[in-house]
Amino acid sequence: MLRPRYPLFLANRPQDGVGTLPVTDKYSGAPACEVALADRALVTAAIDEAARAARPMAELPAYARQAVLEHCVLRFQQRADELAEALCIEAGKPIKDARGEVTRLIDTFKYAAGEAVRIGGDYLPLDISARARNYWSVIRRVPVGPCAFISPFNFPLNLAAHKIAPAIAAGCPFVLKPASATPVGALLIGEVLAETELPPGAFSILPCSPDDAEPLVTDARIKLLSFTGSPAVGWDLKARAGHKQVVLELGGNAACIVDADTDLDDAVQRLVFGAFYQSGQSCISVQRILVHASIYEALRERLVAATRALRCGDPRDEATFVGPMISAREAGRLHGWIEAARARGARLLCGGARDGAMLTPALLEDVPRDCELYAREAFGPVALLARFTDFDAALDEVNDSRYGLQAGVFTRDLHKARRAWDRLEVGGVVIGDVPSFRVDHMPYGGVKESGLGREGIAWAIEHLTEPRILVVRTPP
Repeated sequence: MLRPRYPLFLANRPQDGVGTLPVTDKYSGAPACEVALADRALVTAAIDEAARAARPMAELPAYARQAVLEHCVLRFQQRADELAEALCIEAGKPIKDARGEVTRLIDTFKYAAGEAVRIGGDYLPLDISARARNYWSVIRRVPVGPCAFISPFNFPLNLAAHKIAPAIAAGCPFVLKPASATPVGALLIGEVLAETELPPGAFSILPCSPDDAEPLVTDARIKLLSFTGSPAVGWDLKARAGHKQVVLELGGNAACIVDADTDLDDAVQRLVFGAFYQSGQSCISVQRILVHASIYEALRERLVAATRALRCGDPRDEATFVGPMISAREAGRLHGWIEAARARGARLLCGGARDGAMLTPALLEDVPRDCELYAREAFGPVALLARFTDFDAALDEVNDSRYGLQAGVFTRDLHKARRAWDRLEVGGVVIGDVPSFRVDHMPYGGVKESGLGREGIAWAIEHLTEPRILVVRTPP
């Protein structure tokens, strides 16, 4: 069970806020707990503290940063059941998936601990012409300074970890605003960080309103802003962020091509997972499925049967695969998109029934490309089927999207796999699997409206550090 109330963290220390943010059980809708709420003054105070901590964090030796991260790994392992239960309640995530996210949280910190002692540099000879004959240089990477992080509701632990862990590895103080719907996971991470020897002011974790979070975007002392969320919000934040570096992960409407040579049973198993895992509330959830015409009917029949067999309901039940969406409002929004597509001629193959925040997994075919359900990110348990006969035309259809995060391609043809890698306008191409696959150290991010920059520990550290060159002249 969750505790009745959780403090926020200001400059490494737990404290009460200026108000209260209620957190609901996403399945029952009942109150689950309260967290302390920050206002703009506390956000500004956190930035003040982060600015003061910039030099001590930069001077913290690599082994000390590694020790902080290793401590977190140990404590997350010890508190794994508590973390999973909190995730199950505040996010409505089925308990098996919640345990899986805790495992990813641990993996992310573990890998960051290794990277903390691998941030190196380079020797650069300068004598490319006679004028630089007596000069040489070395380059090292230095922390950019205070960072602001805004994390989303769908992976409250691991997507916060993908910002926090590399920041500690790089030596950057930070202020994190967790999603208001799911703040508990980030605060539990804060409890563990507070046990470490990080310099005062190294971290603050502040649940707050978007308006009160404004200084995280506009304050010039913040050197990097990392945001995961919707495109509308993300690009607006970038426009207002001034001179600071901005990293954005803004989702997509991921497509998966299923070619004629595919093992149908394997593809169906992976497509069901990719489309409906976490109620489809993943940036790389399978939304568009393009199937070769020669296997379309066979795959459709098996996919519908497998989708109907999914267990929906209470996320605490070990057998549940699909739990609630984050809110009844979001379930209503997606249900409306489904009905609008049906009114335009789309055929509902299964699912799509709504009860509060629950939406049964839905498959549709013949969805017009200008429908919201096709053109925008569904972010819920729905997938769309379409036929293709020409592989290159299927690649073009995948690219017919404002988004470009990841794409999946089921094919055994090496040349088609390479062509997909060359031509698909996405941040990642996954061959033989759904686009929903991610390992936490790989570069992860998108193009077009899907974002800017990359996460994945070593790749995030590239953003969190900058090169500083030392030039040495040897007198003749």
